[in-house]
Amino acid sequence: MNQSPVLTVDGPFAAQAVSFAHIIKNGDIPNEFLGSDYIMHQFVERLVHYVLCVPQGSFSMSELGKLLEIIDPTHQVFFFKRLKENSPNSLKQFAPLYYGFMAEFHPLLFT
Repeated sequence: MNQSPVLTVDGPFAAQAVSFAHIIKNGDIPNEFLGSDYIMHQFVERLVHYVLCVPQGSFSMSELGKLLEIIDPTHQVFFFKRLKENSPNSLKQFAPLYYGFMAEFHPLLFT
């Protein structure tokens, strides 16, 4: 069966284990995740799930912020949108990061 490279990175992306702890600590997203809008979208979805499920203190806001800076602004906004949709109360925990990124996007969001 021949699979499209957009939907795969060595098999379906949804079926792959992603070491978010390692990715956040190193601040480096593998290039194969950055090359496709679809895969980046799925990566962000799974990243939101990860940050909401791991114990507080598993990563720092600065580490997560550095990771988010790597991805394009559309996916940065998507991260916070999904965070808010999945856990509205979590924005208290992520407030410094959220307001830092949203201040950067203010001119883009309200023009």
